[in-house]
Amino acid sequence: MGHVLTENRHGLVVDVEVTQATGYAEREAALRMLGRRRRRGGTVSADKAYDTRDFVAGCRAQGITPHVARNTSRRRSAIDARTTRHAGYAVSQRRRKLVEEVFGWVKSVAGGRKLRYRGVARNQLWAELTAAAYNLVRMARFEARAAA
Repeated sequence: MGHVLTENRHGLVVDVEVTQATGYAEREAALRMLGRRRRRGGTVSADKAYDTRDFVAGCRAQGITPHVARNTSRRRSAIDARTTRHAGYAVSQRRRKLVEEVFGWVKSVAGGRKLRYRGVARNQLWAELTAAAYNLVRMARFEARAAA
């Protein structure tokens, strides 16, 4: 399973991780990637699948404010009004879709519909190289817009 951490301003890939698929792999990988960041604080935006007590508590333990979409269907959300009342929460919910652009590019341009290799380590290397290529293409577009 592939996981990507992007920054909010330009949509560049900050970290990528490949894991075995389990029921908790997405949230565990997200917390590991957030822990590897050098800068402390800030926010992280995510979809409803990340609205769990353990993920929200893990983010807050690292000093990160979780801007997670609230999952209120048949259960209580782990995100309360302290977080959702701020204007930054609404901005994060709009910007969180940038990570889907990465997966779309990887699948359509980089040939990432299926894993290419056996083993997590080889696929991790392929994912890192693909993320670097995505960042280069994205930065080249920014440079072209600035020149025009």
